[in-house]
Amino acid sequence: MNKRVVSTAILGFLAFLLMACASRQEAQKPSFVWIEAGANFGSYANDADSIARDCARIAQMGFTDVVVEVRPTSGDVLFKSRVAPELRWSPAWRPKGYVLRERTASFDYLQAFIDAGHKAGLRVHAGVNIMVGGWKAPGIEHGMVYEQPELQTWCAVDCTADGKLLNHAQDTSTLGARFLDPANPDVQNFLLTMLEDLAAYEGLDGIVMDRCRYDDYALDAGYTEEAYKQFSQYIGGEPERWPVFPEPGHIFLDKAPDSLEVQWLTFRCQVIHDFVARAVEKVHATCPSLPIGVYVGAWFSEYYRSGVNWTSPRYDLAREEPTYAWATPEYQATGFADLVDFMILGAYCPAANIHGDVEKTMEGFAKLGRKRLCGEVMFYSGPDIGNEKGFEKGGRGDLLPEIRATMQKEADGFFLFDLCHIRAFDYWDYLR
Repeated sequence: MNKRVVSTAILGFLAFLLMACASRQEAQKPSFVWIEAGANFGSYANDADSIARDCARIAQMGFTDVVVEVRPTSGDVLFKSRVAPELRWSPAWRPKGYVLRERTASFDYLQAFIDAGHKAGLRVHAGVNIMVGGWKAPGIEHGMVYEQPELQTWCAVDCTADGKLLNHAQDTSTLGARFLDPANPDVQNFLLTMLEDLAAYEGLDGIVMDRCRYDDYALDAGYTEEAYKQFSQYIGGEPERWPVFPEPGHIFLDKAPDSLEVQWLTFRCQVIHDFVARAVEKVHATCPSLPIGVYVGAWFSEYYRSGVNWTSPRYDLAREEPTYAWATPEYQATGFADLVDFMILGAYCPAANIHGDVEKTMEGFAKLGRKRLCGEVMFYSGPDIGNEKGFEKGGRGDLLPEIRATMQKEADGFFLFDLCHIRAFDYWDYLR
């Protein structure tokens, strides 16, 4: 045989082996699916057999990990805790409105997932909403701060569009989660004890903190008496104005912030940074081998609204991010990627936006996430396949293999929200 032909054949075979090895490495990356408590309550709250059946199906789809939400936004829990109230009913969204689902079963919800997940070959992580304690919908007030009204002193205080300070539990104009005040020591101590209880679960493979932030992306959130006291200490004197932003109703920065506004934005991120540090320390003190991570939205260019800096403290914000030209070294130092064991980035965007190098595309979210994290932590990324434009009505199973392959290539693994959408749109076979 001609030497050139032999050489070409050998090179081709080596290239094939390299591609096969690369494909195998991608296949071995973790693959997470989130199981929201409320959206899946009707399926699992009273039926351990359904938990076992679906864990087996999840494993057959090639997922390696599940995140089982055991503390929804109501603040009640689906695990054994000394301090957090037990979740006995939950609202679930239906096309004609919310319906209430009651839990009458006595089995340990989290333990049932741990047992069934391990039997199916899955790692099981507990998802916990952190800075929340209630939930409001038309005709429904649900959760800790409503069932224990004395806890409303723990709630966030927002500056409303008319310039008034309003306790979040008493806000009748907005629906959804009722946020707690991250600066409140009683709130933090309650949450740390709850996380300690969770970390004591034998066989649990990880904890994921969600909503570890200020209330729903509002620059006007956080104006409690405790925050005033701590912020005054932080800046070395009483602030010249309170609320800090002189024009209420802020969602985004519409101009470069002044020095007091930068200090306020930095203070909020410092509060969250320090809580994350305490949470990691508490979990590792209880179970040193148990990983604890955090879910954040991958749209970092807007995340200053949430009082969260999830980047590496080594990331040069002012140089790399146009919307953070105002970021000081003190703000940059609030990055907490070096504190957690892993991170989940929600690459939530329309079904048409799979590829790209910028935010608002799934691929771009993952690429920018890698840049912003500076190698500090493993991260997993992926879409919401039920609520974003183009996904709402189902029928997009054909996109799922491409999305999965793209996210596994650009991130350290794949993440998908939520199992309820897989079930509702019968996407099981598309994800095999």
